Amino acid sequence: MQMQDNFRRRITIFDTTLRDGEQSPGCSMNLNEKLEVARQLDKLGVDVIEAGFPASSPEDFAAVRAVCAEVRDASVAALSRAIKSELMKTYEALCDAAQPVLHTVIATSDIHMQYKLHKTPDEVLEQAVESVKFAKRLCSRVEFSAEDATRSDRDFLVKIYSAVIKAGATVINVPDTVGYATPREMSELIKYLRERVDGIEKVDISVHCHNDLGLAVANSLAGLIAGASQVECTLCGIGERAGNASLEEIAMGIATRSDFYGLECGINTKQIYRSSRVLSSVTGAAVPPNKPVIGANVFAHESGIHQHGVLSNPLTYEILTPESIGVPQSRMVLGKHSGRHAFADHIADLGYELSGEALDAAFERFKELADRKKMVTDSDIEAILSAEKAGAEPYFKLNSFVVNSGTNIPATATISLSCEGETLSGVAAGSGPIDAAFTALEQVIRSGAKLDSYSIQSVTEGEDALGEVTVKLLHEGVRITGRGLSTDIIEASIKAYLAGMNKIFRSAGEAAN
Repeated sequence: MQMQDNFRRRITIFDTTLRDGEQSPGCSMNLNEKLEVARQLDKLGVDVIEAGFPASSPEDFAAVRAVCAEVRDASVAALSRAIKSELMKTYEALCDAAQPVLHTVIATSDIHMQYKLHKTPDEVLEQAVESVKFAKRLCSRVEFSAEDATRSDRDFLVKIYSAVIKAGATVINVPDTVGYATPREMSELIKYLRERVDGIEKVDISVHCHNDLGLAVANSLAGLIAGASQVECTLCGIGERAGNASLEEIAMGIATRSDFYGLECGINTKQIYRSSRVLSSVTGAAVPPNKPVIGANVFAHESGIHQHGVLSNPLTYEILTPESIGVPQSRMVLGKHSGRHAFADHIADLGYELSGEALDAAFERFKELADRKKMVTDSDIEAILSAEKAGAEPYFKLNSFVVNSGTNIPATATISLSCEGETLSGVAAGSGPIDAAFTALEQVIRSGAKLDSYSIQSVTEGEDALGEVTVKLLHEGVRITGRGLSTDIIEASIKAYLAGMNKIFRSAGEAAN
């Protein structure tokens, strides 16, 4: 049913990129990377940032504490199982947040209770209530999640939600944990709960949908239409298995079809593109070209009849505009003779806040690029700024490299690195120029890491386009992501491998201290 234009119900955007999203294979983040994403989520305007699962590891505990100290506008949530000791640990990580949310979960479907928890429904109910009561003594805002809610007995859900609301929960979450539901089922479930759960009018109803059957966004929107007031989602839809509901698809769906949904949220849509770039930079996961809202093909038109229509009136085939999500326009902005002040002014116009050493490093990268390219565009500048990472000084620095390869000669590479004032060199042959370069690097560094995957993509246009290389390395059972950027793909590959090595050696140094 179409909603009235004069009414917009405000919903809460709960982002779980740093918790559920990070559980996506290959998308783990270290502390500095989590902070980088958290800062961008704050700029994006999410209401709640779920920063992690503190009881799962010391690294996650430290990351949640760091995010709490960094984020001031958004609330910060952290997840805990319905176990008192873990709830206490979780609150210790959360306690410095300006607006903490203690999130506790227990499974409620018959299959989970029987085979995972080995508990009866009555035992699960008792544990849920006791956990919420304990959490409420620690934190005023408590969210309770009934894991696998969409496959749970509806009457049992009514019983457990009523009990945890009485115990002090301020948000009840209805997860479609395995992406099993359909939009109609999700809508009916939310309506069923609203009609039967005692005290539900006093709390927020949240939906958390997974994408196993490709319905996460549809199910989330169906839940919101039916009366849910909070939606849990991730940037680019990353998450376990097929992922979560995509934040940008929900936000732009609500913004584009406000006439239908009658909803609004606090997302600054002009930060959507930059947010996806930050996440892609951190995780090394490229955005598919056909990804709704942010994919490269969203604003590309190959069909002649489509091109004619768009040129006549963009609304013929574009219901979104590049400007609405903050896509930078590819125009020449600066050249190799531009000064630091002009560069600083321009990146401020693009929405970046850099100063001191960070600005100096970004300016040096820009000057290097300007020497190589005839035209430097906003897209180029976005790429080099995304590549600049906060954190410690690199353990290894690239001095120089020489790679020889051809049809009649073996590929060889000579690499020179700096490490703590010492120059290190390696020479190696390989099955190709990249293999030779990586072998030479490993000859110097001797990390024992193995190359797990390698990918390259063009991040800007033209014959002198910037190439972005992402490598994933396996080191002592842990997957490490490295990223490199250059107009020379061999140099980008070496930088990506070094970035991974620097993560490994920085982590080892931090552990030793």
